[in-house]
Amino acid sequence: MMSHLPVFIGLRYITSSRSDGFGSFVSVFSFLAMCLGVMALILVLSVMNGFDREIKSRLLEVIPHATINAPQGIEDWQSLASVVQRPGLSAALPFIEGQAMLTSASHFQGVSVQGVLPNARNSPYGIEGPLHSTLTTQIAKLQADGYGVVLGSLLARSLDVRVGDSLLLTLPELSVTPLGAFPRVKRVTVAGVFQVGAQIDSGVAFMHIKDLGRLLRMGHKVSGLRLFFDDPFEMSALPFIRETADAQGYQLESWQQAMAQLFQAIRTEKTVVGLLLSVIIGVAAFNIVASLVLMVNEKRKDIAVLRSLGMMPATIAEIFRIQGGLTGLLGVFFGVVAGCLLAPNIGAVVAFFERLMDTQMFDPELYFITALPSHLQWRDVIVVASLGIVLSVLATLYPAWRAGKVPPAEALRYE
Repeated sequence: MMSHLPVFIGLRYITSSRSDGFGSFVSVFSFLAMCLGVMALILVLSVMNGFDREIKSRLLEVIPHATINAPQGIEDWQSLASVVQRPGLSAALPFIEGQAMLTSASHFQGVSVQGVLPNARNSPYGIEGPLHSTLTTQIAKLQADGYGVVLGSLLARSLDVRVGDSLLLTLPELSVTPLGAFPRVKRVTVAGVFQVGAQIDSGVAFMHIKDLGRLLRMGHKVSGLRLFFDDPFEMSALPFIRETADAQGYQLESWQQAMAQLFQAIRTEKTVVGLLLSVIIGVAAFNIVASLVLMVNEKRKDIAVLRSLGMMPATIAEIFRIQGGLTGLLGVFFGVVAGCLLAPNIGAVVAFFERLMDTQMFDPELYFITALPSHLQWRDVIVVASLGIVLSVLATLYPAWRAGKVPPAEALRYE
């Protein structure tokens, strides 16, 4: 029976309406602060997860899932493609890559020129391919011997060109003629403009692999193979392909390796923002400390009476640990519930306020997205909830210890 007494008294202290008004206000404020802190942290982490997923999905719609690079070039790429073919590998396509400068009437910019094979069997660059529809539609327009080029929207904007305009493509090679050495220049036509919503929109131009190979004097060689998997996050055949590439002196690079710096920056940003927002939960924990200290001062007479009746200091401390801990745990619980309910719908909530205030948070002319992305991960929810619970429990230790040290004779002297 004695073991249930601290719980009963702690609950009575929480629900009592006869306590000091300021102490009650601080207790309610502690609950609300913990609730809002947990909810805000879950929402922000979900939004950052949404941006991370959005960037990965956009990049994987454009970049190859893995690349086999050959410094000296590959002449019989069909044989290599048949050797690396494994279940889960949807396509192994040749590519040529080089650096060039594109010059319009009034602007110029250095770009990475990539030669692709749009009409190959199972090509992800085809109309029915798995890549981004805008990109595949434009690349499918490339024809051999047409010397067309497909540009990203930002690149086309910086060069001030549109579909059908002509550009000068200057290669970093010299052509030696009787009149001297001149840079190799070819006039190309803008065959299409794509928009993916990533950095590729500003620095990459696509050409037909035969046209670019002729310009770079590759002959029948290609720079390597681009591999596309059914599931780019699984890629179970990648270890075998890596062994095959290493055995033949080629280099294999997966999309995780190619974009390692970008994804590391995203993870670091998420960690830093999470730590900064954790201060909100810490402030809520300090509020619990303040409310319990006020409650201990208010209940000194009650503590003295209980001690006079034989209650041990540890039991007194347990009463206030239960009171403060329950305040924090309730705040964590309602914060988790609110965060889990709002996180999947944060885009719709933001859209509602945009319509209400007749404004737009993400201008399509400036941003690649038009809605706030969000992706709730239960791992983040567990971490945030655990942090809130631990801080709530730790916040009760000092006030509870102080309550157990209240001398009954001193508290009852003037009563």
